[in-house]
Amino acid sequence: MSSSIALIATGLATFLNIYFVMLIARILLSWFPNLNWYNPPLSFLAQVTDPYLNIFRSFIPPLGGMDFSPMLAIFALQIVSSLFSSAAAQAAYLY
Repeated sequence: MSSSIALIATGLATFLNIYFVMLIARILLSWFPNLNWYNPPLSFLAQVTDPYLNIFRSFIPPLGGMDFSPMLAIFALQIVSSLFSSAAAQAAYLY
């Protein structure tokens, strides 16, 4: 039972780390205004990451043309990811 909890926590932590990389790629690519976001890989990246970023954009509006919401989004994602990583490590250690 505990090994399944460790496996689930490890899987979620891995998923969140992959999502973190996708989020960083989306943020870096947003600096290039001439990109065609209808291109399938870029469209997929935007469809996957924009709903999460829009949550934080509703709290923090752009200030002076700069969008600071991705910083809060990355911070929150890293906290959740570290919680799942520590839960996985603790479950694997205890059982």
